[in-house]
Amino acid sequence: MPLGRRVTKDVMERYAADQELAGAYRDRLAAAAEAEDAFRDARAREAARPGEGLRALAGAFDRALTEALLAAEAAERVAMGPKAYAPADAKDAAKARRDAEIARRRAKARPAVRPWTEEAARLRTAREAHRLGFRVGPGVAA
Repeated sequence: MPLGRRVTKDVMERYAADQELAGAYRDRLAAAAEAEDAFRDARAREAARPGEGLRALAGAFDRALTEALLAAEAAERVAMGPKAYAPADAKDAAKARRDAEIARRRAKARPAVRPWTEEAARLRTAREAHRLGFRVGPGVAA
């Protein structure tokens, strides 16, 4: 009889998908930096010559930040390990969710997970600051 908690197939599939997404983190962060540069340059040109639209560039920057944030969150979950995932087909779903929640909280205290938690918070803050500083939503005149 194996000791510890077994990892189900659906948990391993989600873990593998997160590993793949986390592997693309640097590329997504670079794309977000490029989108930010393009947006900042266009905004500076807009201040000099009003009339050019910024909405498309602001939306592209927002999407790039969101993609980088998703990759950082996936890297955080990968660093936490498969125990932090709740199995979908557990006999006692509430207990499985609670065990996964406890494993996530324990993992957040580990030194390997902490940088990813901070990076996700940094990206989330940057995205919200962009959304509040420049309205991207529909119905806002560019």
